[in-house]
Amino acid sequence: MAAEEPPLPPVIAFIKTPHWERVDAEAKEVFGELVEALGGAVEEIDLFPSASEAWGWHKTIMEAEMAANFEREWRDGRDKLSDQLRALIERGREVRAVDYQKALSLIAPMQDSFEELFTQRYDAILTPAAPGAAPKGLASTGDPSFCTLWTLAGLPAVSLPLMQGANGLPIGVQLVGRRHFDARLLRTARWLIEKLA
Repeated sequence: MAAEEPPLPPVIAFIKTPHWERVDAEAKEVFGELVEALGGAVEEIDLFPSASEAWGWHKTIMEAEMAANFEREWRDGRDKLSDQLRALIERGREVRAVDYQKALSLIAPMQDSFEELFTQRYDAILTPAAPGAAPKGLASTGDPSFCTLWTLAGLPAVSLPLMQGANGLPIGVQLVGRRHFDARLLRTARWLIEKLA
């Protein structure tokens, strides 16, 4: 299915997410040009309100689970852990069970809202993969905040290096698809690459 042509031209939702203000001017300009180039294939929509809180839920879940999963390392060698990991585990050890369970319980309703979005109209969501061009060197993999929501919701996502920053490195265009429809997402990604070629 991923290698097939879409039966109809895809309809893509452009979602900026609550982190759009962190996108640098160059990347904002690139996304403006991309949306314009795609014309009627893209519709800008707002994220539904409950999903806007998902970054907080993700932080609660991630930190609690990191604390649980790194319990042995914490117990036997916390002085050997990086400052960043040690701080993350310390915060996770303070998460209350009731807050962790509440955060987990909010995922399914959010997934239902995304399912409705996909079944009603859209083949994929277009959004930045990061706030700007890829960072130089190997010191960092970059800012993950534009991937957090899709990971939490269990949605497949692919980052396409379709644009280039002034530093010569790619500006990632992220396509997000419907849960359990990975092949359809790859088909839409292929369509997008060919359309912009």
